[in-house]
Amino acid sequence: MAKFSDSILPQHSDFIDKQKMFFVASAPLSAEGHVNLSPKGIDSFRVLSANKVAYMDIIGSGNETSAHVMENGRLTLMFCAYEGPPNILRLYGRGYTVLPGDAEWEELSALFELQLATRQIIVGEIDKVQTSCGFSVPLYEYMGERDHAQKWAAAKGPEGLETYKKEKNRVSLDGLPTALFDRLA
Repeated sequence: MAKFSDSILPQHSDFIDKQKMFFVASAPLSAEGHVNLSPKGIDSFRVLSANKVAYMDIIGSGNETSAHVMENGRLTLMFCAYEGPPNILRLYGRGYTVLPGDAEWEELSALFELQLATRQIIVGEIDKVQTSCGFSVPLYEYMGERDHAQKWAAAKGPEGLETYKKEKNRVSLDGLPTALFDRLA
């Protein structure tokens, strides 16, 4: 049932464009480290080419993906069909973090409607694509985006967000530095 490709084909890109949510998985090298799996929403994902993608990352309670891709690069992204024909699509590859001020920031950030809480952009260089049946993924009706992140960020304000990132986003759950580590010293 599973099919593999070495690149993102047009039908894969079309499927990705229709999804309202995706998941990001990463892990440290340490066997004692925590595997991270994060759901992502809003209009935050872009297919840049047949082997490159990016997503706008919003400030959260942790910054595991940035720490993990800095340590070992491994990144998996997953999209599931919650309406229409069943399908699961996984993108496997290596990732890196792009921060404001980095060489790629201006080009990549122009692809998104940046939020007050935009923290960074995660780029994935994809070397394997897998589709599978998704027969057991339930059907859901999309009702809209939540506005909690925007309200939270507005209440914190720019200075409060910087303080929050210093407190919560400089290192991972396992103590690994993130791309923000040196910038928020």
